[in-house]
Amino acid sequence: MNSIFRKIDNTLLDLQASHIQTYENELKKLARLLKDESLEPKNAELISNIDLDAFLEKSAKTQGSMVGSAKLEWPDDDMEVLGLKYLLIQKFGDEESFAFNFSYTYYSSGRKIIDHIHALVRNLIIPFIRDYKQYINSQVQSSVEVKMPISNKKVFIVHGHDENTLNKVARLIEQLGLEAIILHEQANRGKTIIEKIEAHSDVGFAVVLLTPDDLGKAYSAEELLPRARQNVILELGYFMGKIGRERVCALKMDNLEIPSDYFGVVWTNLDSAGAWKFLLAKELKEIGYTLDTSKLF
Repeated sequence: MNSIFRKIDNTLLDLQASHIQTYENELKKLARLLKDESLEPKNAELISNIDLDAFLEKSAKTQGSMVGSAKLEWPDDDMEVLGLKYLLIQKFGDEESFAFNFSYTYYSSGRKIIDHIHALVRNLIIPFIRDYKQYINSQVQSSVEVKMPISNKKVFIVHGHDENTLNKVARLIEQLGLEAIILHEQANRGKTIIEKIEAHSDVGFAVVLLTPDDLGKAYSAEELLPRARQNVILELGYFMGKIGRERVCALKMDNLEIPSDYFGVVWTNLDSAGAWKFLLAKELKEIGYTLDTSKLF
């Protein structure tokens, strides 16, 4: 299983760096990998009773007179969404030009064809692979697994320059009855930054705020993209290694570039409607925290 997932992750990296002559081959490869015989039993279960044609027809009806006005009519059930995304990727691999037409309709971004494809990869394919791997792995875990409670109430918040978002997340953590650990609020005591991080890393969970504080690009790329600050990415990797990927949740803003080695880490969008609050609370509860939700929402 790890071998096929490594191949899938490598194909995702290639897709992110693809150009107009190569993206279709990478999509075909990804679709083929997802049909590996080791995954087939769970794939069959995932897509049973999923009607992709009905989904596409319903979504197409949202198209107005302006480009970019169409929206995908995702169902409320997470497993149905996962099944639809799986079938979409298979269709991207099987039908020439379908990925281009689909990305132009629903993920229009920039003036070049490859911009639309890259937006499709960032916003649909990468999140799908993250959730798909969690789905597959959850099926092979022991049914008698027992979640151990977290031994303390500390949650470390990694942040950049967006003080407003930091305050919102810290307030939520405190409303849940937990202790928000924010580095600049801790005493220095002659320590360097990394020493302060190490001194306060005895936490059961870390929330990483990926906000567009910087701009950057690959050497071969043409356009600058919004990125989180480098110290945020460094601390993200630190906590992944220190407490484990399953205890790290990243909250990111839309259209923010994601580090290429980031697949498999839980993340969610910092949406204006506040759905991120419910998702973060869910992750904290799943990992073993006892939460006080009496003052929430």
